[in-house]
Amino acid sequence: MNFELTEEQQHIAQAVRDFNKQYIEPYYMEWDEKQIFPVDVLKKLGELGFMGIIIPEEYGGSGLSYQDYVTIIDELSQMDPSIGLSVAAHNSLCTNHIYEFGNEEQRRKWLPKLATGEWIGAWGLTEHNTGSDAGSMSTTAVKDGDYYVLNGAKNFITHGKTGDVAVVLARTGEKGARRNATAFVVERGTPGFSAGKKENKLGMRASETAEMVFDNCRIPKENILGEVGDGFVQALKILDGGRISIGSNALGIAKGAYQAALKYSKEREQFGRPISQFQAIAFKLADMATEIEASELLLRKAAYLKDTKQNLTKLGAMAKMYASEASVRIANEAVQIFGGYGYTKDFPVEKFYRDSKLTTIGEGTTEIQKLVISRNILKD
Repeated sequence: MNFELTEEQQHIAQAVRDFNKQYIEPYYMEWDEKQIFPVDVLKKLGELGFMGIIIPEEYGGSGLSYQDYVTIIDELSQMDPSIGLSVAAHNSLCTNHIYEFGNEEQRRKWLPKLATGEWIGAWGLTEHNTGSDAGSMSTTAVKDGDYYVLNGAKNFITHGKTGDVAVVLARTGEKGARRNATAFVVERGTPGFSAGKKENKLGMRASETAEMVFDNCRIPKENILGEVGDGFVQALKILDGGRISIGSNALGIAKGAYQAALKYSKEREQFGRPISQFQAIAFKLADMATEIEASELLLRKAAYLKDTKQNLTKLGAMAKMYASEASVRIANEAVQIFGGYGYTKDFPVEKFYRDSKLTTIGEGTTEIQKLVISRNILKD
């Protein structure tokens, strides 16, 4: 593996930094305070090709690699992790699920609008009483002629209210049975499909999180992705790549918090010298820098496995778990370095601190990552 960014990746990173400066930095604190989901910003990112990063050009995407993908989510998240999260969820969950498991007709129907940012995508797996226990989901899909009738609700769904199209996992078999879930594509405006409660969150407040409700929602069988009963198997494969997404989101948070703390420590003086010259602060910075390097190495290796079509279940879980937990530790230390100022909204570390926690929960908690890792190392 080459650990240096290619010239193209350096150009991509600079393009994101330029975008951050113009379209995100002036507004992100207002979005956070008011919980505004800036759809127009995602559509502008679509114009740059960042809403279909890993989708081939023939379907309207950019045809980039997962290494490029890590770079983009990382850079976005250094400015506003909420935007990084929304771009990641749109790309790796909804859009990628349709690409990976849709047939040619389905790909050509939905991907061009998603990959260009004309449409925003959502992905519905989680329910109120079945987070990690997806096999016991209550949302059902019952066959009725050439249609399936969906009933139930999904919660904690990124873009659950605003998304134009959603990939929804519904139970087509008995609870706890094998192969009991199926993936459906559901367009906004379909009768019986509505948005429920929008969540009032600790962090990631500019990334919309809401319920999706299905009340006798009739979906044509042509909207099934893959085969009936394959939904959960598909979801596990999608989550493998999704863990690279959340890990990259966490990496950007860690870098943003670290860079702010490093800069502040060189400027803030106590007892006649910059606080960075005190060993207690210098050692914090050393730990933070090391954990960032370790996080990025894990993520880059996971991305390499994905790009070369190798199994990444174990590495993806490791990368997501380590990067997310590291981001919480680093954001916490950044607040500590800022002292009282770190607890105010005048400096960015307060927001990084709040945003970081989601990365240890979304797309599989730290405990679930440990379960995935342990199962994989014990079967070797």
